[in-house]
Amino acid sequence: MPALPGLRRYLLFLSLLGVFTAFSVLLQAEGLATLLTGGGVSLFLVVAVGARVALSWGQSVLSGRFAASVRGALRLRLLESASDRAGVVATQITRGVDATDSYLTGYLPSLVVSVVVPVAVIARLFTTDLTSAVVVVVTLPLIPVFAILVGKQAKASAQWELLTKLGGHFLDVVRGLGTLKVFGRATAQAATVRSMANAHADATMKTLRVAFLSALVLELVATLSVALVAVPIGFRLLSGGLDARTGLLILLLTPEAYLPLRAAGAKFHAAAEGLTALREALSVPVVSVASGAKCRRRGAPSVVFERVSVAYDGVPALSDVDLTVPSGSRLALVGPSGSGKSTLLAVLLGFVPPSAGRVLVDGVDLRSLSSPDWLAEVAWVPQRPTLFRGSLAANIALGSPADVPAAARAAALDSVAAGLPAGYETPVGELGSPLSAGQRQRVGLARALARTSAGLVLLDEPTARLDSRTEEAVLSAARRLLPGRTAVLVAHRPAMVALADRVVELRDGRVCAEVAA
Repeated sequence: MPALPGLRRYLLFLSLLGVFTAFSVLLQAEGLATLLTGGGVSLFLVVAVGARVALSWGQSVLSGRFAASVRGALRLRLLESASDRAGVVATQITRGVDATDSYLTGYLPSLVVSVVVPVAVIARLFTTDLTSAVVVVVTLPLIPVFAILVGKQAKASAQWELLTKLGGHFLDVVRGLGTLKVFGRATAQAATVRSMANAHADATMKTLRVAFLSALVLELVATLSVALVAVPIGFRLLSGGLDARTGLLILLLTPEAYLPLRAAGAKFHAAAEGLTALREALSVPVVSVASGAKCRRRGAPSVVFERVSVAYDGVPALSDVDLTVPSGSRLALVGPSGSGKSTLLAVLLGFVPPSAGRVLVDGVDLRSLSSPDWLAEVAWVPQRPTLFRGSLAANIALGSPADVPAAARAAALDSVAAGLPAGYETPVGELGSPLSAGQRQRVGLARALARTSAGLVLLDEPTARLDSRTEEAVLSAARRLLPGRTAVLVAHRPAMVALADRVVELRDGRVCAEVAA
């Protein structure tokens, strides 16, 4: 799991604040003991009270700023993640990232203070009264021990797992609600969502019960521990074995030794879910993009794979692939699903770095190329082009200057635009409404056609799940896209293979055959 950015510096500042807090606690106890024994208001007391207020405010500001920066970094990381579980990622970005506040701004600062302050208090007690110091040293560990014993019964990770499953499933149900209604499965899925919500509610209530029990145990242990010090102090004061100022100082310092641990224990259960969400967010794999600085010549590139291997979580997707795509040639990749065809395209895009081997573009290692310059040279049409909320024209241009009508005409999309209420300015939803699946594929092709300077074309089976009429329109647009460019096509249907001049078959991530088209 990657380290949390800025965590060391944050902990360093918290430690410094904890040290100053410990000094202010000692000064405040000295000042109050002097005041209560008739010594009047001392400078120590005024400084200590002011310092504790300032330190508390400073800690809240520091924690708030750090938590805000972490939330922003986590959301950016999740948005750039390579995960295909959209519902889970959506839950993590919203509920999960916000839940980290309780850990970063509540539990973590309390944990640091609970390490520093008790040590300072015990050290002062040893110089004041050895018996009381020994009692505190013996009883103080009971608080974390009981907190751990009770906390083991809490299932915060299970609670968070149920929440992410519920969020992911609910999003999938909403997206497919039209299909579910057509096949009469909407009621069954509603019952599934309801049962998952009830399971999450039950897990939450179990965690809350354990949290309340834990708080009761911590308060009881801390109260009894303070009583073990206070009662003997009272008897010693009555017998004259201890002066009033020393007795008051001990009684004021003893609760301060237990207070940080009680506070940390009380915040533990609230922070457990946030810690689980934080770990999951940091463990999400992100798309790795090449960050080189070299540029290459414009035009159709030659591409060479030299013993390229790729593995996902230890599972090989490509194994020792040797492949040459000359400049201006068209290569079709065929093979069963899961054989590594889409992974090979992801390597060419720079989204997935090879775990072994290298990819040469015009003789230059792809990893050394400037990523923005390289991606500007690539026209990519995935199986399911992603559409964004905005106009049809904006979805074709994608922020780049482009002749949208010409690209749409080449992709046979101009007739579709003519039938829309506002033509190219018709709003398009995130899921592609009001366009059909075939029309969304033509939007993807229009995007590629609009990139007139691109020298490399990558087509990831753009005719999948299309009817024969729509497939012919997409193939016609693809034929206009390929001349004068290097092309790598992932193909399952014969009509797509016919666009290539070479065919390579992949099986289990390896090149097993190569034939002329």
